[in-house]
Amino acid sequence: MSEPDCIFCAIVAGTAPSRKLAENERTVAFLDIFPLTRGHALVIPKRHARDLFEVPADDLAAVALMAQRVGGVAMNELAAEGVNLLQANGAVAYQTVFHFHVHVLPRYPGDGFRIELQRQPGDDAVMDEVAAVYRRRLSS
Repeated sequence: MSEPDCIFCAIVAGTAPSRKLAENERTVAFLDIFPLTRGHALVIPKRHARDLFEVPADDLAAVALMAQRVGGVAMNELAAEGVNLLQANGAVAYQTVFHFHVHVLPRYPGDGFRIELQRQPGDDAVMDEVAAVYRRRLSS
């Protein structure tokens, strides 16, 4: 199950170059060609799924386990002091390759990569309304 114009499907098929780190029956891990930090890796399912909402649960679990393994190597062997896992869905969320993937970002002091959180307390009425929507849909 692959898409003909998907670069990640081509990596799985071996028809596009990559620096593969690990592979198993469900997943492939490889270095990002535009690394945000030293050791920035991607973990993908071998079967094409556009995003989080299309990826089968067994592939999602396999990707999470591989990301855990890759992150552990970053911490233990690349001397990262932390790891961010980043997963984006949709262009507005900065998804640029529409094949489900997880970024494993080793973090180092002064690495230059920033995630800015501009947090403010939520409006109680809005939060109550949103919580009710989630509860209603998640309980069914």
